[in-house]
Amino acid sequence: MISSAWGAETKYFYAITPEKILDAVEAGGLLCTGRCLPLNSMENRVYEVEIELDEAPENPSDRFRIAKFYRPGRWTKEQILEEHQFLQDLEEAEIPVVAPLKFENGETLRKLDDIDVWYTLFPKRGGRNPDELTNFQVDQIGRLLARLHAVGASRQAPHRLQLSPQTYGIENLKYLVDSRVLPANIEQSYKQTVETICKTTAPWFEAAEVQRIHGDSHLGNLLLGSAGLFWVDFDDMVRGPCVQDVWLLLPGRDEYTVRQRDQMLEAYCQMRDFNYSTLRLIEPLRALRFVHFSAWISKRWEDPAFPRAFPQYGDARYWEQQLMDLREQLALIQQDA
Repeated sequence: MISSAWGAETKYFYAITPEKILDAVEAGGLLCTGRCLPLNSMENRVYEVEIELDEAPENPSDRFRIAKFYRPGRWTKEQILEEHQFLQDLEEAEIPVVAPLKFENGETLRKLDDIDVWYTLFPKRGGRNPDELTNFQVDQIGRLLARLHAVGASRQAPHRLQLSPQTYGIENLKYLVDSRVLPANIEQSYKQTVETICKTTAPWFEAAEVQRIHGDSHLGNLLLGSAGLFWVDFDDMVRGPCVQDVWLLLPGRDEYTVRQRDQMLEAYCQMRDFNYSTLRLIEPLRALRFVHFSAWISKRWEDPAFPRAFPQYGDARYWEQQLMDLREQLALIQQDA
């Protein structure tokens, strides 16, 4: 089992050529037209591939498959299959997600013939990120999230990482320190702040129940399609407290957002109980996400896509802001300690 949040030493995707993409799709018993469009994804490589059909489909999206190639070293086969199992469980419970398609052998995961890269195929499903949420949508999301968590609690995912101050805080901090990306004048203060946050909140996490959760449930991963809202991108599925999915949907601290969160949880509780005492984990989880994000960029920095996407990363101002944000988090946490 990979115990790091970012997997073993990662590799790159330079060997995935258009020919290999089309061959991978056709290995699933399909015939491609040759049209292949890269989609936005930093961690993996995802492509929309047009396929040949004998008859024109009723739904234009049925003319395409989404081919997802997992970053080598990021996840084990067992971890990916647990993601797929979660999606299949959710689909069987009629919760709106996009589950992977099965190959002819009944499996959902294959490896490229000559490259150590796992891939899977998904149906194409169109949607857009919702604008400012209406009251109806807030209620709907609350009920959907409760149903998602009910399914999440129905099965274990032993190979998936457990979200904790150790995995998302201390281990990411160790990587940042060992890789010497922190400026010398900031390193000690940054290290001390993160360690204090993790030490203070570790007992809070130990008291919270953990289960399968989405793990990265911000509104960018909740799309609005012709049939309504649906969830995407379960890459960061973890074993963690349910409140992680709650605060990421409505992350603000302002009065309006807090009211929306309260409303969402009222709707949630129509379907499933929620442990309101875990709301104290929101600020620790926010702090851990800061550290986790910095370690992710650093871990991927040799991938040319990352310097282009995060040009501000690594300069003195970046780390000064990170330290300020973490100190603010620590102050909020200490108020609640």
